Amino acid sequence: MLKTRISLIALGLMAATQAMANDQAEAKGFVEDSKASVLLRNAFINRDKKHHAKDQSEWGQAFIGKFSSGYTQGTVGVGVDAFGLYAVRLDGGKGRNGGGGIDFFKPGEGDTQDNPQNSPHNLARGGAAVKFRLSNTVLKYGDQMPELPVLNYDDGRLLPESFTGTLITSKEIKGLELNAGRFTQEARKSAEGRDSGGLKSINVFGGSYKFTDNLSASLYGSDVEDVLKKQYLGVNYVQPIADDQSLTLDFNGYKTKLDKKFATDDRRDNTIWSLAATYAFGPHSVTLAHQRSTGDTGYNYSGYQNAGGVGDGGSTIYLANSYWSDFNNEDERSWQIAYGLDFGAFGVPGLTYKVAYVRGDNINTRGLGEGTEREIFNQFKYVVQEGPAKDLSVKLRSSFLRTSDNLRQADINDDGNEVRVFIEYPISIL
Repeated sequence: MLKTRISLIALGLMAATQAMANDQAEAKGFVEDSKASVLLRNAFINRDKKHHAKDQSEWGQAFIGKFSSGYTQGTVGVGVDAFGLYAVRLDGGKGRNGGGGIDFFKPGEGDTQDNPQNSPHNLARGGAAVKFRLSNTVLKYGDQMPELPVLNYDDGRLLPESFTGTLITSKEIKGLELNAGRFTQEARKSAEGRDSGGLKSINVFGGSYKFTDNLSASLYGSDVEDVLKKQYLGVNYVQPIADDQSLTLDFNGYKTKLDKKFATDDRRDNTIWSLAATYAFGPHSVTLAHQRSTGDTGYNYSGYQNAGGVGDGGSTIYLANSYWSDFNNEDERSWQIAYGLDFGAFGVPGLTYKVAYVRGDNINTRGLGEGTEREIFNQFKYVVQEGPAKDLSVKLRSSFLRTSDNLRQADINDDGNEVRVFIEYPISIL
């Protein structure tokens, strides 16, 4: 039924009424519109766990090359997108590598955190996709890095994830983007091979529409084979107040039902949503957010299916209160207050800072009482504005997470301090 629905959506996209300029008619050629770049990424993450879990630490250097061709001229344009990834392990953490949540380099066969001798010291992966464009509709088949609310690849570690399959993206009507796709393989970010995640299949469909310059909304669904079905709703509204002031309201929500083959018991349903209000004035911003999870399980996303995970991408959580902790446990309610500052107004362009405090309560620990957790998040980021190192960025991030005793006893979450350092330098080749 779902496959039929996706096929019908795809046909509808191809037949959509043209209300915009025809992108394909403006095609300059396969070579003429080509782009190529290399991103140099040096990444370090350290997690100091306070109780049950072992500390985790990894440091590596990545080279992320991407190529995107233009489209051949004619009614139907043809092009190719490709990427090549290479990573070198600089420090495996002396027994602290390979832990869940860092995942720079997948531990080797028989490895443990105490004996990581078989973990790779480097890894390489590549992929490519062929793309076809008719008017403003693109069909792409092959290795891709999708960015949808129900299927979003993780690029928050050393190397990015990727998925193999088919995706149709249509922008025939001004302000409207429609998507439909099916993916059958997932490449984990810490291993070689395009099917290292063990994904069976995931179907995705939906779209977004910009009603006005200030109001937009999106609606998406997904079906991960033998795992879950998921729906997403997002609404964003920006109200200008003055020349340098605005109020932004951002709503995001998921409704998920686990498949009987995936759920370990009858706890299968979850609804989670967040609403964030951000008041921006000059170089300052203040955010207040509330997030609430209901149902008989928490919000499930990410992870690799051959390791018991969902398989829908490590960034498939468009929620306000997601930092180190996602505050997405069963029945959890959480509040956030955050402050942001752009130092450009004080003579240091490119430097920004954000601090956030999130507290969650009402967590169902299954007989151990109400669980609580709280996190303080800090991040400095600096982007070089000019000169030979233009666009070089340095990001320093830290989190302090504290949980109640019963949350740790239920093996839901643990205390810890986290530090992340990312240095990135993009180089444009074409």
